[in-house]
Amino acid sequence: MTTIAVVSGDNAAASNAESASKATFNVGTRKSKLALVQTDLVVKALVAACPENVYAIKARDTAAGDIDKITPFKDMPVKNIWTHELETLMVEGQLDFLVHSLKDVPTQLPPGCEIGAVLAREDPRDAFVLKAGRQSCNIEELPAGSVVGTSSIRRTAQIALKYPHLRVVDVRGNVGTRLAKLDAKDGPFDALILAAAGLIRLGLTDRISQYLDSKNGGMLYAVGQGAIGVENRSSDDRVQGMLNMIDHQQTHLATASERSLLKTLEGGCSAPLGVETTWIKNEEGRSLLQLKAIVVSTDGQEKAEIDMTESVHSQNDAEVFGTNVAAELLRRGADKILADIKAKRPTTVADLEEK
Repeated sequence: MTTIAVVSGDNAAASNAESASKATFNVGTRKSKLALVQTDLVVKALVAACPENVYAIKARDTAAGDIDKITPFKDMPVKNIWTHELETLMVEGQLDFLVHSLKDVPTQLPPGCEIGAVLAREDPRDAFVLKAGRQSCNIEELPAGSVVGTSSIRRTAQIALKYPHLRVVDVRGNVGTRLAKLDAKDGPFDALILAAAGLIRLGLTDRISQYLDSKNGGMLYAVGQGAIGVENRSSDDRVQGMLNMIDHQQTHLATASERSLLKTLEGGCSAPLGVETTWIKNEEGRSLLQLKAIVVSTDGQEKAEIDMTESVHSQNDAEVFGTNVAAELLRRGADKILADIKAKRPTTVADLEEK
């Protein structure tokens, strides 16, 4: 585990004297460039809210997610490939809290752990990214047989549903690695689908050819996509008090609804679930949460979809809403789709995708 930076309230490296007089919190994260950018956003928010503390960023590669670059996510034997090693260090007390891409965090956390804060969400949509130098087009305009790279079961299933004339090939690596594979002259890919939020945070917005959503491209995004989650020990009141100060309630409630939906559906098998949540106003001006969701068979031949709206004001409201949406999706045919997936490929891996 490597200490990347020590940040104090004056946004400079803390001196020994300062460190001795201030409480120091060890912040766990992965070593990828995107993970460090996201961790910096959390630390900056904490420095603004609690400048009296020192924050030491401790980064490490996770063996399953970062070191194994060959095994497709869908074939990995564990669900929490991005988080479990860091969680172990936090439970042991070596780390005080962890910064994650929320979509990488399993819906079932280890005992004694919780999502203490979620920052305001970046654009949660998927992004369609063309090979460098290729004539601009949208995903709908790609010629038959074009190769689209993604490691996501969810994206693969939705492409098979909406664009059966396209071919999907698995692609691994961080954002830079994937873009290099896309742009290689002898590479097989015509385009990639990546999370827009990661590209935006890395200053690569110019690579986005099209933002995909229910109205544009017809694709829904991953549970928690675009959100940064902070995981902590539920028994640590001091850390939780700090995290409450940087928590963005609407993002936290929306993603809690999404995660409750996924948790209800998973049932030990991979769930190619797409979601889209939006805060809307009713005629009385009250805020309501709209949740669109779709479950698609991996061959794109079957789907179950729903669009529900509910008043959500608390964590309990969010969890109940997600459970109710899941129940309706199952009633509409998601139960058969998920049972077929489990029968064909029993696994404990959820809809895992790093980027």
